[in-house]
Amino acid sequence: MSSKNPILGLCQQARFLISAAKVDQCPPDSGLEVAFAGRSNAGKSSALNTLTHASLARTSKTPGRTQLLNFFSLDEERRLVDLPGYGYAKVPIPLKQHWQHHLEAYLSSRESLAGLILMMDIRHPLTDFDRLMLDWSSAGNMPLHILLTKADKLAFGAAKNALLKVRQEIRKGWGEGVSIQLFSAPKRQGIEEAHAVLAHWLQLDLQDDEAEAEA
Repeated sequence: MSSKNPILGLCQQARFLISAAKVDQCPPDSGLEVAFAGRSNAGKSSALNTLTHASLARTSKTPGRTQLLNFFSLDEERRLVDLPGYGYAKVPIPLKQHWQHHLEAYLSSRESLAGLILMMDIRHPLTDFDRLMLDWSSAGNMPLHILLTKADKLAFGAAKNALLKVRQEIRKGWGEGVSIQLFSAPKRQGIEEAHAVLAHWLQLDLQDDEAEAEA
């Protein structure tokens, strides 16, 4: 990763801020934040920890443990948000409905939300939950970037084919506004690309441009 990307320095100082069960418990709606979403077994916590070089999100052998909106501060104006894991079969239906209700309330009302990172297991992409998130982002004109996680589970050619296939389906169903990439936490694949997206959404690339202009 280029040392120029200031997201790295911010990630190294990331700290837990607060957990919220519903929208009115969230931090003040100011500044900028990027939310991470995905089915409970899509490798969301591993991806978040890999991107931040920290153990912000708890990984668990029992998917579905993240039942709150967890906020992490990068600086006074920027945050990352770990959204509730969704879709694990053993979670009771009322709890699933609770998560969906509060996810929708957060996504539709949060002014500081600058973009959504959606994790999909490359072997099981475009589930009903994934399509719901794509619909929400499209309806709200919310930038969305997809990490096709666990890319290391497929051979390189198969992973590339899966990427092309999912990209084609997304363009057909949701247009050009959604970006997508391969990602593997264990192999540290796709980190630079994901960091570039985060830096752009959090307006850190603007700081780089200003610094270069002043120089």
